[in-house]
Amino acid sequence: MIKFEIPGEARGKGRPKFFRRGDFAGAYTPDKTASYENLVKLSFKREYPSLDLLKGAIEMRITVNTSIPKSYSAHKKKLALFRSIRPTKKPDLDNIAKIIADSLNGIAYEDDKQIVSLRIDKYYSEKPLVGVEICEV
Repeated sequence: MIKFEIPGEARGKGRPKFFRRGDFAGAYTPDKTASYENLVKLSFKREYPSLDLLKGAIEMRITVNTSIPKSYSAHKKKLALFRSIRPTKKPDLDNIAKIIADSLNGIAYEDDKQIVSLRIDKYYSEKPLVGVEICEV
């Protein structure tokens, strides 16, 4: 099983930005998306500098630990830490999965189409980070 952590708040995959210069039209990845994709790659490479690509079907589990809002009372903060209440704020789970799965293409596995099972959970935490577990099934 492959396990690694991405420090900081989770980001979702942003939509591509389009531009036009005369007759030429193009698209590019937003800067925030590109920088988070690089953070995912660096976090993976730090733990697994020379891993062979996974070839078969893959199961992925993502655990998002997001910071507790400062506006929460002490009681509500305690509930958040005991996982009695969970975050329902952005980013959306599907966008988090997309940015992480796309970032690991070619470095953890050949292509994210190999992912046949995916579980994502969001929790509150005093230390924001994203935990990723990958294994072949």
